[in-house]
Amino acid sequence: MQLNVIERLSAQPAGHPPVVFLHGLFGRARNMGFLQRQVAHTHRTLALDLRNHGDSPHGPMDYPAMVEDVVETLRAHDALPAILVGHSMGGKLAMIMALQHPELVSGLLVGDMAPARTGFGQAKLAEAMLHIHFPDHLDRQGADQLLAKEIPNRSVRDLMLQNVRLGTEPGWQIGLRDITNSMPNIENWPYVPEGYVYDGPTLFLRGEHSPYIAKDHEPVMRRLFPRYTLETIPDAGHWLHADNPKLFSEKMLDFINSI
Repeated sequence: MQLNVIERLSAQPAGHPPVVFLHGLFGRARNMGFLQRQVAHTHRTLALDLRNHGDSPHGPMDYPAMVEDVVETLRAHDALPAILVGHSMGGKLAMIMALQHPELVSGLLVGDMAPARTGFGQAKLAEAMLHIHFPDHLDRQGADQLLAKEIPNRSVRDLMLQNVRLGTEPGWQIGLRDITNSMPNIENWPYVPEGYVYDGPTLFLRGEHSPYIAKDHEPVMRRLFPRYTLETIPDAGHWLHADNPKLFSEKMLDFINSI
């Protein structure tokens, strides 16, 4: 499946691999716009809408299928090998791609996600969203009020509002049924055959107040990604690139420019 792409700096500078941004669950390519603009000063950049998100096609989800989506899309754009920057679900996807296709990945930056089943998924939220009844017409203010009944958290609701189709035929723009049915796959860490290793440069960035990367994840991180570095973004939770964008951006740029 070919995915929708937002590309910046289409002329690729010599010696610099393209940088590819992979968003998290319920996100979309344009969520990564601030980071993409920072990198586009020096590198060709591509931000992808993953399947069932943004303007990409819909279908059942698991990480091997999503990896093939990304590989097919980047090959079509002549953008391989690439540096992958992934957050949350996008970080897990980036890790699996690096393990399955190490020759296609020049570097790996993972935002607040471990190579493990973490148990902090959004299955209840997805199920609640399925049961929201949309009226015949909806504007943004009405959509905000409608979602507030099921999603009281302001920041989460803002994320979900971008997935609502407004106007005379309102509804979910995303493939919400496919996402909900696939939630066990999304929350899981797929089986990695013995011997699969990505030995390229790898940076894990975790939020100071996030539980997603714990001490007991580090042995498997070391086994799968032997050249990894783990750094903490202070004053940040799981959405670390939104909570502390300046420091996240600085660490991201230092990592990318070192490759």
